[in-house]
Amino acid sequence: MNQSMNIRIQAPSPSLLLPRAKSSSHWMCPCLRVQLETCASSNISKTSLVARGSSVWCKIQPMFNESLTKKYASQIGALVTSRALEVSDTPVVGDDKIGVLLLNLGGPETLEDVQPFLFNLFADPDIIRLPRMFRFLQKPLAKFISVARAPKSKEGYASIGGGSPLRQITDAQAEELRKALTEKNVPAKVYVGMRYWHPFTEEAIEQIKRDRITKLVVLPLYPQFSISTSGSSLRLLESIFREDEYLVNMQHTVIPSWYQREGYIKAMADLIEKELRNFDRPEEVMIFFSAHGVPLAYVEEAGDPYKAEMEECVDLIMEELEKRRLNNAYTLAYQSRVGPVEWLKPYTDETIIELGQKGVKSLLAVPISFVSEHIETLEEIDVEYKELALKSGVEKWGRVPALGCEPTFISDLADAVIESLPYVGAMAVSNLEARQSLVPLGSVEELLAAYDSQRRELPPPVTVWEWGWTKSAETWNGRAAMLAVLVLLVLEVTTGEGFLHQWGILPLFR
Repeated sequence: MNQSMNIRIQAPSPSLLLPRAKSSSHWMCPCLRVQLETCASSNISKTSLVARGSSVWCKIQPMFNESLTKKYASQIGALVTSRALEVSDTPVVGDDKIGVLLLNLGGPETLEDVQPFLFNLFADPDIIRLPRMFRFLQKPLAKFISVARAPKSKEGYASIGGGSPLRQITDAQAEELRKALTEKNVPAKVYVGMRYWHPFTEEAIEQIKRDRITKLVVLPLYPQFSISTSGSSLRLLESIFREDEYLVNMQHTVIPSWYQREGYIKAMADLIEKELRNFDRPEEVMIFFSAHGVPLAYVEEAGDPYKAEMEECVDLIMEELEKRRLNNAYTLAYQSRVGPVEWLKPYTDETIIELGQKGVKSLLAVPISFVSEHIETLEEIDVEYKELALKSGVEKWGRVPALGCEPTFISDLADAVIESLPYVGAMAVSNLEARQSLVPLGSVEELLAAYDSQRRELPPPVTVWEWGWTKSAETWNGRAAMLAVLVLLVLEVTTGEGFLHQWGILPLFR
């Protein structure tokens, strides 16, 4: 569709204006691939729109210089319409049936669930990204990895009670959110949709249809956006909506990330401040933010914003603590890496060892990317990393609990939902005053394509072979190992012989 469009920039209040590089006087809109003069309207032709007039996702970021990029990565909102539409001032509830869909990862509830859960996880192409020509091996590879990893994973889940508490916690969060919305005079039904285990997203959608919801707010329970978490859930949701006439016509919007929200930042600061009091000398405690890692290629090649959003989130929390006269040293590292490829650095385990060697005696771990307790907090942080820290010379160890149903956090999620309701069905992208990004579901593919398209524009991470223990060597070693695994699987499947058959693993594929 080719037509002119009016791009309307919402003017932020002076307190929300962010510094930008003096050398740039433009804002870049990656999805539309145009530059807009700041504080001016532009007419753009030859712009592709989503079918049915749903709004185009437009993430407008200032062209910061490198020194400002990390700290000021927050987004400026825009109203993108094919006509000059205004957001309605009419009541947001009325006769509408409001629904909120919480998206989360999911987790095995029993030890018998572990292997099928891992299969669902690794069968997701947003988790293991195979080259297009090898994608027919996605499920066989997922089967192989899940079978190989299941015994060790079962040991971890057995150590925390025999299963993940994620479903129970998320159900409790949903109920508390429903109550908070009711108290704020916005009655709504809240649903839980898990990506890799029950209740699956598809199950939640069926219930939403049975309840005849007319306005839906989709809220991933990941504070920071990543292709592998929110992105995967939203991609699945997009495919479900495309195939269902009722969903196609239902008004909806998505809050893809909310790490900047004031209530979330204050809730995190409250928990950190409370845990610091448990140390004899709180001022000497190193605050150790540990986030779930992602493969480095997601950020460098696919344009995943996760790292930038995580770093800004940590900065905002520390700024809030400084307002409370808590000026502790802090650091950020990434945990839970798997496989031979390079992940975001620094790694949590390596950083803990380095801190111990540098003489850090008191460490407070903060699970920054998790809002619920699960195996990566209860076993990986509480057991593995605590043991590693004590062996490395750390004498005092503490851990901030996940937010769970913390009242300030739940109240802020309710506010996020309420603030998004005027935009449900409207062609709006963000609420500046709430510093909350919004994207209509009809544009999720464009959002993800904006990240994925970077792969074609950025140079490959390695252009020549390098020998030795180098970054490029690690990258190529990982790719060679993955290719070798794929070749072995092909040979095993085609010949019916090999070590996987001898071990009794491969017949499971049949």
